[in-house]
Amino acid sequence: MRHIRTLQTAAAAALLLAVTACGSSDSGSGSAGGLNPPDLKAQSKLGKTEGQVNLIAWAGYVEDGSSDPEVDWVSDFEKQTGCQVNSKVAASSDEMVKLMKTGEYDAVSASGDASLRLIASGDAAPVNTKLVPNYADVFSGLKDGNWNSVDGQMYGIPHGRGANLLMYNTQKVTPAPTSWAAVFDDASKYNGHVTAYDSPIYIADAALYLKATKPELKIKDPYALDQKQFDGAVALLKTQNSSIGEYWGDYLKEVSAFKSGDSVVGTTWQVIANLAADEGAKVKAFVPKEGSTGWSDTWMVSAKAKHPNCAYKWLDWIISPKVNAQVAEYFGEAPANTKACELTSDKNFCTTYHATDESYWKNIAFWNTPIEQCLDGRTDVKCVPYAKWVQAWTEIKG
Repeated sequence: MRHIRTLQTAAAAALLLAVTACGSSDSGSGSAGGLNPPDLKAQSKLGKTEGQVNLIAWAGYVEDGSSDPEVDWVSDFEKQTGCQVNSKVAASSDEMVKLMKTGEYDAVSASGDASLRLIASGDAAPVNTKLVPNYADVFSGLKDGNWNSVDGQMYGIPHGRGANLLMYNTQKVTPAPTSWAAVFDDASKYNGHVTAYDSPIYIADAALYLKATKPELKIKDPYALDQKQFDGAVALLKTQNSSIGEYWGDYLKEVSAFKSGDSVVGTTWQVIANLAADEGAKVKAFVPKEGSTGWSDTWMVSAKAKHPNCAYKWLDWIISPKVNAQVAEYFGEAPANTKACELTSDKNFCTTYHATDESYWKNIAFWNTPIEQCLDGRTDVKCVPYAKWVQAWTEIKG
């Protein structure tokens, strides 16, 4: 069974009020130039491994055979490097940020809604990609993103990527939708049977829709919302709330809801769509015409790492072709390494997950951390920081 993250709404940590403006493209690519994190230096060379490494990860990213004897990419790492792996599964990005601040962990598999917080606070160190040989084979679209780099300096190693899709019941939702309008402006048609992702970052999905349908709001980046733009997204979600049957965080619950008919349309991930279809649900999932949000996780090294050499060994191991293929299939996401697709057990896996289709990913706005200094480059206004997204999400859900 694949293990998928469950993001839970929690009180946000740092507000990141001291960060200056960052530039980005509409798709979310491009180094976060202008961000001023603490002046930390990347490790210049590898030394002797320290005998262990302490990791924070999403469930399914660090598997040692204890969950499933046939799923194990940790044991060989330990044998080859002499680094004993100690891992802590986190349930949310907020928990990851909190754990990294303790200084007890060496590396973390951070999503974009945590990475800038870790960079700006000085909890994540710049990464020397020359010390990670397999980085050379990472898809170009995952390098120098505004969620994992600053002024061309990478702060981590890309792990994989996925899109947030629109899934619908082909028998109950007709005609077939082409737009996110199915869950926003037209949600009342499916009153009580609409589902949405349970996380403050879902506000960006509403903003992405408004970017296309309300040009007067002038939204450029769904993670860079001034107060008026933010209020528009929140209002849309409050209206949607009356048609929501349930907000999902547990992927098994969403599969069950689509099988039973409790949910007929809503946001999903490719792995969930695959599982639902495999279990008999009449569903299809796709990227609507407005594009979609998505995630790209990054392995980041703690600035206070006690075992940095083992951490670097892990970064290189987890994106090595064979291991990256294993974790991508188990978790349900597109791999980061271009050579991983040759080694997946399902030879159609990378086609299903659009792993090599860079044109597909150009329509995906990868999760990023909303901060007061607007990520779209504006300097004449302040944008709404993540902590207020968390507060608003509580209000949206009532």
